[in-house]
Amino acid sequence: MAGKKQLQKIIALYRVMTGETELDPKKMAEFALRNGVELPKPKDPLELLAREISTAAREELRRDEKTKRPYRAYHSLPIEHPDGQVSFIFIDIEDATRPQMHRSLTKRREQMVGDAVHLIYDADRWNAQHPDLEPIQMALDFGPDVEWRKAIDDSVEEEDEGEGDRED
Repeated sequence: MAGKKQLQKIIALYRVMTGETELDPKKMAEFALRNGVELPKPKDPLELLAREISTAAREELRRDEKTKRPYRAYHSLPIEHPDGQVSFIFIDIEDATRPQMHRSLTKRREQMVGDAVHLIYDADRWNAQHPDLEPIQMALDFGPDVEWRKAIDDSVEEEDEGEGDRED
């Protein structure tokens, strides 16, 4: 199976060979195969099922009885094994202790901060490469955006509740 660095080299080669700037992963995979990259070995079916279960757990939403707002049912917690490997377990939000929930939410917040840092690095790079154009400014104060989205969710919820009362 090709490693990440080898695949990054294939992407660069694909760009040079095709001149394309909008990169379709499927076309690049076909190119990689034609250029000697071996197809990955199929994963263990049990590992695939575990990954699908993890995805389902991350995506399960429930609704608060009072506010009707959605919340994530299951939260992941990193577990470090004696050999140094890290895996994740899930905890139902209804069963989570305060330390578990705090650890899970902190982990998600750190992921968001990491994304924000790279967003700014990317914007800084693009702006530096295009000094003749108006710089792209990215606001990182998400407070107003969060409140706006919550308000939209509330208004959509109110509309959905009102639809049941209408006769068509």
